[in-house]
Amino acid sequence: MKPTLVRVGTFLAIGLFVLGVAASGVSAQESKSTTAAKTLTDLLDARSLNAMAAKEPNQQDFYVAALYFKGSQLLVVKARYAVALYITEKLQKREYREVYIDLNSASIPESKILVVDSKCDGVMATRDENGPIDTYETATKRYSFDGDWKKAKMTEEEYRKAHAEADDAYLHMLNVLIAQLKK
Repeated sequence: MKPTLVRVGTFLAIGLFVLGVAASGVSAQESKSTTAAKTLTDLLDARSLNAMAAKEPNQQDFYVAALYFKGSQLLVVKARYAVALYITEKLQKREYREVYIDLNSASIPESKILVVDSKCDGVMATRDENGPIDTYETATKRYSFDGDWKKAKMTEEEYRKAHAEADDAYLHMLNVLIAQLKK
């Protein structure tokens, strides 16, 4: 009798584990941008900067800029600017906050990507209970990564794909800024 109870208990435990993994769904998804976000914020802290900007090396007239609120938020924008010389001059003067403002407000709208990293820890697919939400926005779409793909009227697969796209784009943007800071 005891071996049967052990087997039933084992199967029950395995079943609960499988259900737990399935229920966790998106929450198990890691962020590729976590390490880069930490690296960038560490570099900004070390240089006592609250903003940074750089030219995108792979795209003509595109720039990346960040505003950093220590310990709480990292806002990063990538966009094309119609008058590249204007942004280039500000970069030379190290007017990084002004570059961020220009890219966020006066860039070519269809070229803009904006990431709000609410805890400076990368774009997370979910949030802590009642915690802040990371967002990713382009000219045609806006995603709030709170883990509730149903509320966003998406399938879980679409949600995961959107998160992966946002995370990859954010990682690239962070790496552009990190490379500039390391020069």
